[in-house]
Amino acid sequence: MDENDNSRDERVYDCPWISNQPETVESSDDLPEVGAEIVNPVPSQREDYVGRGRRRLKKGAIPSKFPWNNFNPSQSVCERSRPGVGLREEEDSVETAEGQGWLSAMADHDYALPPKADAEEETQRLESEQQLPPAEVTPPLKQPQCHRFCASDSDFRVYTRFPSEQVFMAFWDALQPSASRLVSWTKAQGPALQHQLPLIDECFLFLCRVAAGLKEEALASIFDVSVSTVSRVVIVWANYLFQVLGAEPVWMTRAQVQATMPHTFRRLCPAVRVIVDCAAVRCERPASPTLPSQTWSSKSNTLKGVVGVAPCGVVTFVSKLFTGSMSDKELTMRCGLLPLLSCGDGVVAHEGFVAEEELAQTGAHLILPPLKSTSRLSAAEAHKTRAMAGLRAQVQRALRRVKQYHIWDSVVPLSLSGTINQLWAVCCLLTHYQGPAETHTDTPQ
Repeated sequence: MDENDNSRDERVYDCPWISNQPETVESSDDLPEVGAEIVNPVPSQREDYVGRGRRRLKKGAIPSKFPWNNFNPSQSVCERSRPGVGLREEEDSVETAEGQGWLSAMADHDYALPPKADAEEETQRLESEQQLPPAEVTPPLKQPQCHRFCASDSDFRVYTRFPSEQVFMAFWDALQPSASRLVSWTKAQGPALQHQLPLIDECFLFLCRVAAGLKEEALASIFDVSVSTVSRVVIVWANYLFQVLGAEPVWMTRAQVQATMPHTFRRLCPAVRVIVDCAAVRCERPASPTLPSQTWSSKSNTLKGVVGVAPCGVVTFVSKLFTGSMSDKELTMRCGLLPLLSCGDGVVAHEGFVAEEELAQTGAHLILPPLKSTSRLSAAEAHKTRAMAGLRAQVQRALRRVKQYHIWDSVVPLSLSGTINQLWAVCCLLTHYQGPAETHTDTPQ
């Protein structure tokens, strides 16, 4: 071959680590197997690097470490940079490569390898758990709202008008058997729906509306329900408690009145059967042009009814509410009190409220304070006048207890006009659970 052919055999590399060196053929032992994967070669000498910390490869450095000459690329840079470290690991990797093949030894991940024994057991356990039916999880019981807002007996008096938590829970225990079968009007009209609130929370919501006077919007926010739900709960529980409490015989016999009458009243007014008075509540002005004239009284649009109290201070009679324009005489005849009286019963009332003619037809009589015939009352007349004042004070205390249910503080909306009689009767009858009235048995006022 001529000189030009010799020059073509000398191939020159432009690689940065080779400085125009002629290609030399290595021995067959240093060559990789056919089909083996070629990885990036790595320089072998420290003098091939320059700099401290972050080292860089010198220009013209020649790589000499390859996978086919027992170089382990899985070592970290730190282990490869320190002499004598990782030699044993390289020997182990070479033995493994000889036994299992070069590809399995140089694998970057272990997902191609067979799983370990403990991994198989874990897989079987997870598969068995997935095949099992899901366990029924019992939701935690919600705490009743009454225990969230009422931490003491004084809180129960504010929200429910019951004197203590013990009295409230006893009242609820008595209601629960029948309340569990309670069916609202919406359920009766369509398919049965579940209660959005527990029954004890519905009872507490009703008492908060009636006793504490909370508005429906505030109760909807507290109990996390809609305003319409609050309105339905109030209406349902007003009718329910009206049926339950109204079924109790509250009208006392003459023997019961005599047994519970204070000693001073029994001595001065032994024939007293009931003390009556009239009570009025304000209502919203109706939109009808005829109804405002019927509910109009001397002050505003009102409804009024008759409340009767025994000498011991217990409410024994509650009438329904009538329009404020009705006279006291007509109210006495239509309230339903006269059929309950018998011959010899005495009725204490203010002058002009109860007509004597209507009472005389039933055999009862009206007890009035003695008229002042002289300039000075006698001792007996003075004691009787004080006893009469004490009896009238009993009915005033009972009415004050009823008015302490703050739903009557504001004007009753027309949305409650259909159940206002039930609400009035329930508030009057719930005063029986507030304990004995404040009476002065020896010195009536």
